[in-house]
Amino acid sequence: MAISVTAALLIIGDEILTGRTKDKNIGYIAEYLTGIGIDLREVRIVPDVEEEIVAAVNALRSRYTYLFTTGGIGPTHDDITADSIAAAFGVAIGVDPRAVALLRERYQPHELNEARLRMARIPEGADLIENPISKAPGFRIGNVFVMAGVPSIMQAMLDIIAPSLRTGARMIIETIEAEGLAEGIYAEGLSQIASSNEGVSIGSYPSFSTSGFRNQIVVRGKDPDAVTTASTAIRELLGRLKGDRAPL
Repeated sequence: MAISVTAALLIIGDEILTGRTKDKNIGYIAEYLTGIGIDLREVRIVPDVEEEIVAAVNALRSRYTYLFTTGGIGPTHDDITADSIAAAFGVAIGVDPRAVALLRERYQPHELNEARLRMARIPEGADLIENPISKAPGFRIGNVFVMAGVPSIMQAMLDIIAPSLRTGARMIIETIEAEGLAEGIYAEGLSQIASSNEGVSIGSYPSFSTSGFRNQIVVRGKDPDAVTTASTAIRELLGRLKGDRAPL
């Protein structure tokens, strides 16, 4: 039986919810985790409000193998993620000498003002996540990984985190073109195939482009034989339906 390792992603920041900042991390993290055999099961976005961050962290970290967070670990007053994570775990937080040493690689002593030292405040018992770009670290506590919201920094942190993660079987994805067929024509047959192949996930995805209308059916699963069986059944279904529509 395929091992399932699950994850959730918590996006933290008022700027995401107001639309001022367009999130670029969800798709990247989802694809990254899928590629290494971790199933991203849930994504939440919460504002810079401690009680909401704490509630989300405690709900998600207990439900999934891993929880990843992005945002809210900078030097300004509204960067409250570290404090909120400490509150969620019920531990103290303070300026961490390890984090200060990393910041000193970037800043001169006179530049390490009170605001920048906020980026060195780490919950007690947490391990640091290196930041090779701007030096201000993220951290891991329990099964929670706290990363920056800036995409380039988040991506660098994720590369550093990845080797330490437990992974499961990788998702196998097969895409089938339903050429010339609308969803309403194959929906019933596709539903029957989905019911008969519980070991896979089957989805139908219509799209529009300058070249016209397009339908794709995507089969996902971790058992190669199950994916092949379902995909074969779908291709046979589409073939029959196209035959029925062929001109006399």
